[in-house]
Amino acid sequence: MAVKQTAGREALGEFAPKFAELNDDVLFGQVWSREDKLSLRDRSIVTVVALLAQGLTDSSFQYHLTTA
Repeated sequence: MAVKQTAGREALGEFAPKFAELNDDVLFGQVWSREDKLSLRDRSIVTVVALLAQGLTDSSFQYHLTTA
């Protein structure tokens, strides 16, 4: 079972509440958590490759590298 993500509400909740809701509930709640297509591990591998190709090695890269 996927952990509920709330990054949008923490970062944008007061500034753009509807965007934060869509980010958390649709992107993470409905799309990212669908393990019937790709496992969380496989999604993280794809994310690591995409971030690395862009030269982005921030905290999200570190998180996905650990998860992969």
